[in-house]
Amino acid sequence: MNLTPEQTDALFKRVFEDHHEGRIALDLLIQRFAKNACTVGGIDAILKTYKQAGAREVLDAIMNHINRANGVQDANDQEESQ
Repeated sequence: MNLTPEQTDALFKRVFEDHHEGRIALDLLIQRFAKNACTVGGIDAILKTYKQAGAREVLDAIMNHINRANGVQDANDQEESQ
């Protein structure tokens, strides 16, 4: 299935913001995967932080789709267009 970027953004908004259970699911994902960087523990902390950052990227992508569907421009989009 090929969706336009606008259709993709609208899809994420409907699923994760407009639908009650989607909002609950997104909240659960945020609680589980939005972790702060580890600052103690040497290389193990660095590896844990990288793992957490990977999980965080998924949440950031979902939130970026929702924000664009709501008319909020992504800061990265602004930098690329300049």
